Amino acid sequence: MKFEATTRSVQGSSASRRLRRAGRVPAIVYGGKGEAQSVELDHNEIFHALRKEPFHTSVLDMILDGKKQNVLLRAVQWHSYKPQVLHVDFQRVNANEALTTRIPFHFINGDESPAVKQQNATISHVLNDIEVTCLPKDLPQFIEVDLGKMEVNDVLHLSDITAPAGVEFLGVGEESPVLATASVVAANVEDDEAAEGEEKAADDAEKSDKPAEDDAK
Repeated sequence: MKFEATTRSVQGSSASRRLRRAGRVPAIVYGGKGEAQSVELDHNEIFHALRKEPFHTSVLDMILDGKKQNVLLRAVQWHSYKPQVLHVDFQRVNANEALTTRIPFHFINGDESPAVKQQNATISHVLNDIEVTCLPKDLPQFIEVDLGKMEVNDVLHLSDITAPAGVEFLGVGEESPVLATASVVAANVEDDEAAEGEEKAADDAEKSDKPAEDDAK
């Protein structure tokens, strides 16, 4: 994904407010061998780009004053109640140096699992993203987790899935983090028990009516 940026020569709070009133967003680019650089972005372009998940998890092409730089989105400051981007941080990316960032999990096939289809269980997603390190060329936009084989009371750990080629999971201790669990929630159990109770009551009522019908004959 790519976006346009221009060098920002005037800095400070007053200058930033003027930029925002003009439909621009102050931003900064740092890292790599160059010094931190103040830039400005078109608010409409960056606002819509930020609504797309790949913009948060991909190496981006920033066209700065007509020249391309590879960057990674690092931080976004939003207005407290308006749909307005106030400031954005980007980090320069070197193709030959490993980077560290967080990548989301995409859970699939949960509704098709035996836990859900056959056992009326609920699958809970415990961990929604993971910190990884890799070269820019190996950075995945997301990591797919297949829940299609989960049974009731199953627990899926990070160690149960394979990291994409060239990618290393970080922040993993001796105990592998839990990604998802499949369990029957109390409300479902109570509903099942209530249904069984109603069926039993109906059977008992039917049985009690039979002698009266026989006597009437």
